[in-house]
Amino acid sequence: MNAPIPAARTTGINHPWAEAPAPGDVIEVAEGILWARLSLPMKLDHVNIYALDDGDGWTLIDTGLDWTTGRAQMETLLAGPLAAKPVSRVLMTHAHPDHVGLIGQFEAAGAQVLASRGAWLMARMMVLDRHEHHPPQNVTFRKRAGMSGDALQVYTAETPFNFADCVQPIPVGYTRLQEGEILHAAGRDWTVRMGEGHAIEHITLWTEGIVLAGDQILPGISPNIGVYATEPEANPLKGWLESCERFRALDLEPLVLPGHKLPFRGLNFRLRLLIDNHLHAFDRIEAALTEGPRTAVELMPPIFHREIGKGEFGMALVEAVAHVNYLHQAGRITRTLNAEGAWIYRGS
Repeated sequence: MNAPIPAARTTGINHPWAEAPAPGDVIEVAEGILWARLSLPMKLDHVNIYALDDGDGWTLIDTGLDWTTGRAQMETLLAGPLAAKPVSRVLMTHAHPDHVGLIGQFEAAGAQVLASRGAWLMARMMVLDRHEHHPPQNVTFRKRAGMSGDALQVYTAETPFNFADCVQPIPVGYTRLQEGEILHAAGRDWTVRMGEGHAIEHITLWTEGIVLAGDQILPGISPNIGVYATEPEANPLKGWLESCERFRALDLEPLVLPGHKLPFRGLNFRLRLLIDNHLHAFDRIEAALTEGPRTAVELMPPIFHREIGKGEFGMALVEAVAHVNYLHQAGRITRTLNAEGAWIYRGS
């Protein structure tokens, strides 16, 4: 859940650039690969995008959110550092709004859209799915997690976030990228490797000495791994941990170009930290349950080891459910439904 990693544990990470490019500017991180940054109206206040020089056009990796500042910053890039040639292809690493928000305008201008099937289907479905009030399934999901009383009533009455509020229409057609496929861009052959957990069929691109990681591998913060009302029994942490282990087995130490924060070196060290972050959380959950049964909401303090603010509660809740789902499906904890409709977890 975008939890900060203690500075003392990041000694294996090296950042070749101490600062990000200013809005509308770029940094060339490797020959033919430009790094730009777009603002976001949230606590995580930026997203990284990358432009790959294909000679007669650009392949753009992600597009930011569809909002006033993001659109203006993108236009500044297109009129400035990227003005010499058109964006001929745009690739969505995964189907989150801060990465796909402006894809529609590039497709309308003639760009080819590249995506995994799962990411395209999810983004297409989400942009068409509008609600004025939370569906009953959302309310039940929160109740199952242990939300109750005034907090649940406030949630039930509020207007929900709609994907389409900050994402342009997702194109009807796209070009599918699959695991193991080779994509040629910026004069290099990139191997497509799918990650799971943070988002369905998250594309990462690997070439000699470089990986375009999206949000699958981030420095300084941990990717949010969440369970949602659409699939309440999902086990995304299992897929995410397996993805991390697959990437560690490659035994590579490339320059990592992430979707947020700064490019870095120290991939295997970082993957070990990210894995351990969740393994230690599992241990804290089991220790807490020796003191008595709890709901997922009541397990949030031991999971995150810090106070959760109001603005973080939603992301913390879905990640808490991801942790208990993992442990429950692994047979390490049990659960029963109480009279209020909440899952109560106990040590097995």
